[in-house]
Amino acid sequence: MLDQIRIVMVNTTHSGNIGAAARAMKNMGLSRLVLVDPIAAIDEEAIQRSSRAEDILHNAVIVPTLEEAVADCSLIIGTSARSRHIPWPLMTPRQSAAKAREMIPAGNEVALVFGRESRGLTNEELHLCTAHVHIPTEESFS
Repeated sequence: MLDQIRIVMVNTTHSGNIGAAARAMKNMGLSRLVLVDPIAAIDEEAIQRSSRAEDILHNAVIVPTLEEAVADCSLIIGTSARSRHIPWPLMTPRQSAAKAREMIPAGNEVALVFGRESRGLTNEELHLCTAHVHIPTEESFS
């Protein structure tokens, strides 16, 4: 079931963040990492930060566009730290997890898309998503 979920990271600028994401994925039982046009490489820092999740890094798929990363997905969840007024469906993290659990048994692929560290996903990238999830964070930081 979890093998139908992929984590997609767009234009990642710091290799340590790629490693930290791999570690978090491994802790949650996820294994499919897709990097969209990463600025940072999977280097020694990424491997060190992954803390025994090197297999996820070694199996990561690198693609040039978000379109390619999510082409075969039925549920594409775009994440944002900011609450936005956009015309796409807005879900809570809990609702998006429930929707994924509903779709996976039918063989659907699910992507959870994270944007750039500095500014997140663009509106154009969010437009490719079938749902938008606002992940509450400290306002002064995000």
